[in-house]
Amino acid sequence: MRKIRETMRLKFEAGLSDREVACAVGASRSTVQECLRRAREAGLGWPLPDALDEAALLARLYRRPPAPVTVPLPDFAHVERELGRRGVTRELLWREYKSAHPEGLQYTAFCNHYRRWQAGQALSLRQVHAPGDKLFVDYAGHTMPVIDRATGEVKHAQLFVAVLGCSNYTYAEATWSQTLPDWLGSHARALRYFGGVPRAIVPDNLKSGVTRAHRYEPDLNPAYQDLAEHYAVAILPARVRKPRDKAKVEVGVLICERWILARLRDRTFFSLAALNAAITALLEDLNTRPFKKLEGSRRSRFEQLERGALQPLPPRAYEFGEWKKAKVHPDYHIEVGRSYYSVPYKLIGAHVDIRLTAHMLEVFHASRLVAAHRRDTQRGRFHTLDDHRPPAHLAVIDNTLARLLERAARIGPATREVIVNQARHRKHIEETLRSAQGILRLAQDFSPDELEQACARALTLQAYSYRTVRTLIKAPPPAAQPTLELVHTNLRGPEYFQ
Repeated sequence: MRKIRETMRLKFEAGLSDREVACAVGASRSTVQECLRRAREAGLGWPLPDALDEAALLARLYRRPPAPVTVPLPDFAHVERELGRRGVTRELLWREYKSAHPEGLQYTAFCNHYRRWQAGQALSLRQVHAPGDKLFVDYAGHTMPVIDRATGEVKHAQLFVAVLGCSNYTYAEATWSQTLPDWLGSHARALRYFGGVPRAIVPDNLKSGVTRAHRYEPDLNPAYQDLAEHYAVAILPARVRKPRDKAKVEVGVLICERWILARLRDRTFFSLAALNAAITALLEDLNTRPFKKLEGSRRSRFEQLERGALQPLPPRAYEFGEWKKAKVHPDYHIEVGRSYYSVPYKLIGAHVDIRLTAHMLEVFHASRLVAAHRRDTQRGRFHTLDDHRPPAHLAVIDNTLARLLERAARIGPATREVIVNQARHRKHIEETLRSAQGILRLAQDFSPDELEQACARALTLQAYSYRTVRTLIKAPPPAAQPTLELVHTNLRGPEYFQ
């Protein structure tokens, strides 16, 4: 545009020839002549009107007649939506378009028009993150080989990356997999590395974090929700196929792949611990390396802006708990890992939620804790609490000599001793059990104190039957007779004989 104005000024104001103007502006003589011809046809002279800006001048001189549209163009918004569906390709959509419009675009023109349409749609919104607001987490696409020194087997470790939104402060570690224990364990170690908790965590939609993806209300994995409640943090999964929702960690993953994994590509690791030690050293270098376009480094910005904005870590360390579902068996037990744990018998047939930690097993029904057991790794064992049994089953379970002696001892030592003597004099254990149950029932029919006193008298009489004890309770010993005073004047007394 500057050359057009300069060409017209030199021609009309300075009076130079076409050849001289061409030499002055650095163009060919034919270009100068074409420019002057277009100015004459447009009715423009020198000086140009003040209101004529660059765009208007270009439009006046180089008018391009709109290309006639001879064929119908596809609905590229529809094309964009369809390409998001599994298995749909551009060629398939082009064939459908051609079947509807045989005179339409050929495949190459179809793709070119679609790319031009996309270029006009791809607008980026620069997001500004407040200090301590969001933590972005994801896994890198590349893995690192780790060799088993004993077997020579090569396993590929995953790289977990977490980036704080405001400072870009980064954490990275290697884990064996992307499964739930590794996923949640990496979160806990990342928050411990940062020394605080942000207000929200933004993950991808992997199954370890999100059981059902949804644009508005995604369903979180129960264990992931458990972690969120432990740290009092919100989980905001990115939208499906919207990587710009977590652009911070996308860039963080790219940087970690270039500045950590690429620098370790020629090293051999024989354990995950050795690999993580090398990653930690390079991570320190990454966080302290100065920015190219900003002042300071990731660490300095974290210390200045973000550390104070993070929420404090909870006093109790996070313990991974895996969630499962189970149905209560008719014997009021649930099966977990081939071991069996009791729940209240009224829940027989119900479906319950189970939270498994390294040492404990907790059972929930309708979001209420109904049972807790110490976790057992030995198969086939039953763990039953008496509180979970129905009364009829308790009566049968209590029908053992050891149980009956425990109940008798709680009443008193004489009651226990009566039952022990019964067992010594009876020929079959069931005789003792029936009689002992009757004796213990007397504590309910009368009172424990009365039963204990009757048993003490039975031991003196060496009579241990149920009938004897019951009779001694119903017929207490007669009251003691008052002693007579035998001192009077008619008695000589012991002094008389001295």
